Amino acid sequence: MDATLVFALRHGETAWNREGRLQGHLNLPLNDMGQAQARRLGAALADQAIDAVYASDLDRALSTAKAVAAAHGLPVHTDPRLRERSFGRFEGRLWADIEADYPEAAVRWKQRDPTFEPPGGESLTTFYARCIEAASSIALAHAGQTVALVAHGGVLDCLYRAATHVDLQAPRSWLLGNASINRLLHTPQGFSLVGWNDDHHLQGLALDDAGVPGFMPRAEPSRA
Repeated sequence: MDATLVFALRHGETAWNREGRLQGHLNLPLNDMGQAQARRLGAALADQAIDAVYASDLDRALSTAKAVAAAHGLPVHTDPRLRERSFGRFEGRLWADIEADYPEAAVRWKQRDPTFEPPGGESLTTFYARCIEAASSIALAHAGQTVALVAHGGVLDCLYRAATHVDLQAPRSWLLGNASINRLLHTPQGFSLVGWNDDHHLQGLALDDAGVPGFMPRAEPSRA
């Protein structure tokens, strides 16, 4: 079966990305910076032969996907399986608040305990299975074609791990920039990595992802 080229794209910036608040399933719009990033992303991919565009149904991903799809005259197919991890009671909170109010939970989170569930949220194991099943089924439905998947930082983290065979508990050392371009190939055997975090189109518009929770030096959860 022919391979599927997948552009795995993170949504543009939101106000809570800037503040460092966990978003999860909460429905935040793009801020002005995020809208500008989405336009740049759409322009950067305008010359690519994209056959289909899929997105999380949350506004920040859907708005970004529409900027990509518009250049190709394509609709955006929404799929709730591409949503960010559910952080339950932690959604809308800063990492420092979680550390102060839930110290034991914060330790398990820092350690990337795959079975840990934020109160009312998803474990890493459940989240990973959801993301990879969704992305794989979409890729298989478009074998031999090129698809764009617009999702969230946590979803892209799972795809990177699947493509590079990095364990769920391993600290993250790769970037997950807003509106960056990531390239994967999918075959029935799974995902493989082509290129990651291409942000040349975002000159002057990129948030420094190395300073957010979740990057390896801090070993804390991504804001997504």
